[in-house]
Amino acid sequence: MKVSLKWLSDYVDIKLASKELAEKLTMAGLEVRAIETVGGTWDNVVIGEVIALNPHPNADRLKLATVDLGTEQVTTVCGAPNISLGQRVTFAHVGARLIDPHTGEVAVLKAAKIRGVISEGMVCSEKELGISENHEAILVLPPDAPIGVPLDAYLGDVVLDLDITPNRPDCLSVIGIAREIAALTGEALRVPEIHYEETEKSIDAFASVDIVDADLCSRYCAGLVAGIRIAPSPSWLQQRLNSCGMRPINNVVDITNYVMLEYGQPIHAFDYHKLKGRQIIVRRAGKGETIATLDGSKRTLNSDILVIADKGEAVAVAGIMGGLDSEVTESTDTILLESASFNQAAIRRGCSHLQFQSEASIRFDKGLNSELPLVPLKRATQLLLELAGGKAAKGVIDVYPGKPKAELISLTTREVKRLSGLKVNIDEILEVLKALGFECREGDSGSQILVSAPYWRSDIKCSADLVEEVVRIIGYDKVPMTRLGSPLPPQKSKLSIEARQSELKDKLRNILTGYGFQEILTYSLVSLGKLQKVSPELELRIPPLKVANPMTREQEYLRTSLRGGLLTTLAHNQKFEQAGVRLFEIGKVFLPQGKDLPEEKDMLCAVLSGARAELSWQADKEMVDFFDAKGVVENLLDQLGLKASFKNSDDEGLYLERRADVIVADGKVGTVGDVQPKVAQAFELSNTVCLMEIDLEKLLTKIAGIKEYRSIPRFPSVTRDIALAIDEQMSYRLVNEIIQSFPLVTKVSLFDLYRGEQITEGKKSFAIRIVYRSPSRTLTDEEVDQTQKQMLDRLDKELGAILRK
Repeated sequence: MKVSLKWLSDYVDIKLASKELAEKLTMAGLEVRAIETVGGTWDNVVIGEVIALNPHPNADRLKLATVDLGTEQVTTVCGAPNISLGQRVTFAHVGARLIDPHTGEVAVLKAAKIRGVISEGMVCSEKELGISENHEAILVLPPDAPIGVPLDAYLGDVVLDLDITPNRPDCLSVIGIAREIAALTGEALRVPEIHYEETEKSIDAFASVDIVDADLCSRYCAGLVAGIRIAPSPSWLQQRLNSCGMRPINNVVDITNYVMLEYGQPIHAFDYHKLKGRQIIVRRAGKGETIATLDGSKRTLNSDILVIADKGEAVAVAGIMGGLDSEVTESTDTILLESASFNQAAIRRGCSHLQFQSEASIRFDKGLNSELPLVPLKRATQLLLELAGGKAAKGVIDVYPGKPKAELISLTTREVKRLSGLKVNIDEILEVLKALGFECREGDSGSQILVSAPYWRSDIKCSADLVEEVVRIIGYDKVPMTRLGSPLPPQKSKLSIEARQSELKDKLRNILTGYGFQEILTYSLVSLGKLQKVSPELELRIPPLKVANPMTREQEYLRTSLRGGLLTTLAHNQKFEQAGVRLFEIGKVFLPQGKDLPEEKDMLCAVLSGARAELSWQADKEMVDFFDAKGVVENLLDQLGLKASFKNSDDEGLYLERRADVIVADGKVGTVGDVQPKVAQAFELSNTVCLMEIDLEKLLTKIAGIKEYRSIPRFPSVTRDIALAIDEQMSYRLVNEIIQSFPLVTKVSLFDLYRGEQITEGKKSFAIRIVYRSPSRTLTDEEVDQTQKQMLDRLDKELGAILRK
């Protein structure tokens, strides 16, 4: 919400500097995220009127413009094509600091001789003033711009950009912000007085309102003004709309937008003569019903959307956008004004279906109070009569089927103390609440009051809400700091499953970032296409759950895998990163369970691709492969005190010859391998991409609650290297399992794989380093020889592996 300090000053005196005011508002819960200054640098620039234009004696394209500045008249050389007599313009005296249109830098204006004529000062363009990039023409001000007034005083302003929380739709208005400032600073609030003349003929003779679906529209107010004249809005109104980021259109539309910004209540204007039957019907849209909206689009509606209709068809999408067929045009002379209260869920569903959001829908979406519409309707009627002429029909139509019962909320000083720690008396509470517009009366005791919320507040439901109002206005910094009343409870020796899961995730993050991985977060909602890309045949083995009301097509389904988001992010990074890329994500996947809620599983998924090492003249320039990913998994599990083994996998998303299931304690906990080429192509990935995926719930069951202590070995180890010739189809995993089964073996490493002329066809050679150690004594050569002989005999017998000489 952008709000001009000039506009705010109409309702409350602002004596604080803009930064100090912004800090006060932020500390009271209305965060000011930016302060924008308009002008402030226009010293020696004033408003003038062009009273004479003469040709330049030595240049056909230049003119001599005489400008009346109120206290003096100055003639200057001007080459702008749009300058003409009677214009109100901006005139810069010598010494003014302006933007040089050629360099874009600030320069001090000096007197200059232009084609033989001395020019002391200049008529400025928007670019020279720093307003826009337009340099082809001078800035022409409205005809009522005051002559001789400094431009800073006329156009200069400070605009606060506030981030309003969803529970405070009343602060999506200038008066709402002004009321907050008044309460915070102790100044008086000045709300516009609303009064205007009406004709003798009642509005009931001109129109009627019928609310068919009262659950979606709790109140509908309408007013009628006849004999208006469509014209541009006065400059002050246009400036205020511009300061809030809205584009002026004409006086009628601008008034509806102005009142919406002023009070926070959307107002819509219908061309009365275009309404069939002179009747407003508030109803659900028919299935497949269409309407042409103000933006020129033809939109198809559904039964979840509320429309404003006449006797024939829908003329507006309620609370979102008006219809083209009832639009206010230059020929419009009679206006029917709408101010209503619509169901916020219906507005949200309508915006989602239409893929459109407006300033009006943003306010309805926050849940406006149904008591609000009448006052802004009368304010809009008043402004129409002042700025567009015409006459107002007597009274207003006010159909109010959803009128709530007024309730009083009890508040005591004890309750304020209990919830906030602030010790305040009843007079201090009354001062704050009355400044915010609450009505208060005495309760049963001197420390109690009964409070009713004002018509513009929809967020006050109970005494705790009132306590919050008191505390934030008095100041959160006034809340006392006290010690805890009792000691912290001791930490439980046995952590809950949720705590263990959180601890495991933190450990995994620390380990993987230590290995050079970067964590990413992707959306849980994805498109069907992204899920299909993960499968090489573009067929989903697990059909995902579809969201009932997706915001976009890219977020229609709950993900069944982390792979899609991770591979999409990897593809994007590969376009900009020449070195290796390592990414991981820890998140939930959602697996359907028939009609029940989906099973939510915590998963870890990681990818790595590109060069194995960073670019260096000494570094290895080879690319990562399956064994890099396998090594990461082994080291990761080792850090958790687990031993990993691997067996063949049937995961179709990974390459057939380079994929494996990760086994821990005879149970599968994950998968590792190279991404299948078709999948890589679908995601537009370059180079080999290695992927690892681990089920964190299964992994958690394998981790022991208490780790065993192992002392540092006291006795030396013995290292032996062996080379085994083995059949081509035999995997190293089988060899490793047999060697590791001997108790004296503490470490096994494969350091070479050989296929070639020195070995029989159909065979391969594993070069293996084995480390032997006893925890209780120094091993002799005879003991190691005996163990190794038993090992080789078993390898020969079970796998046909023969020691190479």
